Amino acid sequence: MRRQSIAVSFVSLALATGPLIPSGVGAATRTTTFTVSLTLQNDCQIAANPLNFGNSGVIAANIDQTTTLSVTCSNGAAYNVGLDAGSVTGSTIPNRLLSGTGTPAPTVGYQLYRDAARTLVWGQTVGTDTQSGTGTGAAQTLTVYGRVAPQNTPAAGTYTSTVTATITF
Repeated sequence: MRRQSIAVSFVSLALATGPLIPSGVGAATRTTTFTVSLTLQNDCQIAANPLNFGNSGVIAANIDQTTTLSVTCSNGAAYNVGLDAGSVTGSTIPNRLLSGTGTPAPTVGYQLYRDAARTLVWGQTVGTDTQSGTGTGAAQTLTVYGRVAPQNTPAAGTYTSTVTATITF
């Protein structure tokens, strides 16, 4: 009877703690490695805020306002930002126009510049009249300087244009 009692105790112990395997027998492991990768390509994003010249009566003096563009490019990516002539028929980069309503549609001349002195017209020819920079991986702010110069004042109303900003990288 003593043998059975010991055998039962051994089975009870094995069930309670798991199988008893001598050290170094049947407990082998293997390892491997794998590569994790990410390929980043030069990329840029651009966003623009509206430019509002406000309210005016007779356009007898310069009306100056500014707005900003936000450019986010990959770190080290060279870029150029250009601005087109706008959506008004007959508008050109040297002579940008805002259009009112009516037939024929009245217009107001204005200009966009790259510098606070308002001497460098902002156009869309890379290397000539665009704003260049190098990406940092974070958002960079570019200021657009606008001016409505003195001119014959057309009829009262709201005058608008839609300008497209393009980033080349």
